[in-house]
Amino acid sequence: MSIQASLSRWLAAQALVVLSLVLAAVYGVTSLSFGLKQADALARQADIVRHMVAEGGPFDAVTLRNKVGDHFAAHQDARVTLRRGDELLYESNPPSPSVDWITRQVVIADALPGGVPVQLQLSLEVGADRLLLRRLAWTLVGAAVAGTLLVSVTGALLVRRGLQPLKQLARETAAAGPGDPGRRVDAAGYASELQPWIVQFNALLQRVEDAYAQLESFNADVAHELRTPLSNLIAQAEVELGRTRTVGEMQAAMASQLDDVRRLSAIVTDMLFLSKADRGVQARRGAPESLAALVQQVADYYDAMLEDSGFVLQVQGDTNVAMDASLVRRAVSNLVSNAVGYATPGTPIVVEIRRDGAYASLAVRNSGPVIGEQAMSRLFERFYRADMSRIDSAHHHGLGLAIVAAIARMHGGSTFASSERGQTRIGLRLAEPTSPGQAPAGSTTGSPGPAVSP
Repeated sequence: MSIQASLSRWLAAQALVVLSLVLAAVYGVTSLSFGLKQADALARQADIVRHMVAEGGPFDAVTLRNKVGDHFAAHQDARVTLRRGDELLYESNPPSPSVDWITRQVVIADALPGGVPVQLQLSLEVGADRLLLRRLAWTLVGAAVAGTLLVSVTGALLVRRGLQPLKQLARETAAAGPGDPGRRVDAAGYASELQPWIVQFNALLQRVEDAYAQLESFNADVAHELRTPLSNLIAQAEVELGRTRTVGEMQAAMASQLDDVRRLSAIVTDMLFLSKADRGVQARRGAPESLAALVQQVADYYDAMLEDSGFVLQVQGDTNVAMDASLVRRAVSNLVSNAVGYATPGTPIVVEIRRDGAYASLAVRNSGPVIGEQAMSRLFERFYRADMSRIDSAHHHGLGLAIVAAIARMHGGSTFASSERGQTRIGLRLAEPTSPGQAPAGSTTGSPGPAVSP
């Protein structure tokens, strides 16, 4: 249904109802005024007859009849009947049946000698008043219809004009799209009621453009990451097939190819995990567990690597939280692996655990070069590496912190990062579940194995 047609119909209906009520009130007041006027005329004539009956000396029926007859002879719109008990004292011509009359009976008690009540019946011709009321009624009905038509037409024109900004907005929004990136609708030229919608639409356009740019970048990154191992596999297979090899040489070649295949498999597995997280899959919560104990499990796994690199893992604080332990363990593993890749050898790596209201936060802090602001804003992007020279790209393909961010979202939380004065701190927040131990079907769990770093 058209908004313009709907508003026009409502305006017409409202005009009809309002005009009908107002004009009905006018008719009612006019009719009441006529009724009061007629009642006043009857009362005045009754007072005159009462005065005629009461004045003078001894009762004289002939004199009274003459007085009443003389008076009402000049008032053809009034008829009178005067009785004393059962005796008819005077009666003028009876009301014509073709004329509208109203009648009033008045009892004049003790007006005559002997205390016999005198009854007076007055009739007043009101045909002219009723004709005027009928004409007024038809006039008011015509005014209501004409007024409704006038309001309908003018209302439709006003509604059409009032909706012009919406049509203009539709044209501007239709012009925005991939063919004209960066185009926005200027909210200043629109009514205040439309401005919040325009602001939200512009924000939506920005998010869509950001997502489109991110998708293009992501596709390029995926192609780049997959191209190298695939090129290695193809080149090595061509070389090995081009000449005769011993069993040992073939086994070494197959082992090299297996490393590349495992790298491809890890990328695909991580991409599938991130895809599930992007679809809104929630983590399967278990009973509340100690975060410090979970971090210690990860530390035990990395114990040999930490010792070889001269790092010491320290845990500060603790709190219990209902979580998917395997997912959080994977996030901690990625954070620790990232810290090892960027920390200055021989410095401690500190895991800070805190409780902040309904959130439990876990941050891994390491000493090392300060990360620039531009790199900080992209830390949790897929395939982004802040410093390629410090990372072994053969084993780390830039999805570690993106997976940390996905795990945080699956727990209703978020990520955070800071780098200043030689200290880099990266972590995540986990929200307490509203229904502990429950999660939507399809929740994903992982294993605590080696993590990938950005």
